[in-house]
Amino acid sequence: MVRFLIRRLFSAALVVFGVVTVIFVLARFIGDPVTLMIQPGTTQEDIDILRNVLGLDRPVAEQYVIFLRDALTGNFGVSPWQNQPALLLVLDRLPATLMLTFSALVFSLVIALVVGSISAMHRGSLLDRATMTVVLIGQSVPNFWLGLMLVLIFATQLNLLPTAGSGSWQHLVLPTITLGFFSLARLTRLVRSELLTVMSRDYVRTARAKGLPRSLIFRRHALRNVAIPIITVLAIDFGLLMGGAVVTETIFAWPGIGRLMIQAIGQRDFPILQAGVFVVALMVVIANLMADIAYAWFDPQVSYD
Repeated sequence: MVRFLIRRLFSAALVVFGVVTVIFVLARFIGDPVTLMIQPGTTQEDIDILRNVLGLDRPVAEQYVIFLRDALTGNFGVSPWQNQPALLLVLDRLPATLMLTFSALVFSLVIALVVGSISAMHRGSLLDRATMTVVLIGQSVPNFWLGLMLVLIFATQLNLLPTAGSGSWQHLVLPTITLGFFSLARLTRLVRSELLTVMSRDYVRTARAKGLPRSLIFRRHALRNVAIPIITVLAIDFGLLMGGAVVTETIFAWPGIGRLMIQAIGQRDFPILQAGVFVVALMVVIANLMADIAYAWFDPQVSYD
């Protein structure tokens, strides 16, 4: 187990290093933030001073070495627009993004378990076909379009929920549905297919022959054996939802990392971009590591040697 954790931590460090390196390089192709910060009539001398303060007058290779050195201590620079440490600005938005991401995961998981189980128990019925049709459509709907339609129907026309912002559970409802709907569709199909496979195996037929109640068989044998593929998909979806939160947070003015990074792109704010991607990549790596460890709890046959 210890060797497994060491290997996973080493690979996680390589992943984060690679992601941050790519973002550092790509951010340099966006443009020069100095051209956005200067006021009309600024002298060339003042422009050179500002570029020197930001470190943008040095060769890119030197900027990269300095960035890696500072990143080891959590120093991603100071935001030129907000004049605050970039990492602190990102970490201040992290709880809002995690709240939205986890609520979307819980929403999609709970609905998928219920709907997928009912669909599997009534295989081939009209309910099963209707459910799978809705799921297929749901997996094809872009989340930005879904978000706008939810705002139009439930916020504008029915006036049941707020259109945007944060501060109460009502503000979380529409962003949660928007962000989690794609994951919900995929998880529902996964739960249904895995349950159909498990319910046809010999040990389930043996349990039925012993006269065990169907609900007990379903809880103790079926659901436990579909847990590993569900955990795998949830770990993957966590990263997708963290990335998808960029669009969702923008639509609903949710004060998370995604919205902050969209603003940073428009402002050519390199420190915030780098700190934001670092934090998101770190969260995704941690989620995958936790998923690997959770396998052992659901399946003792999983080996870490």
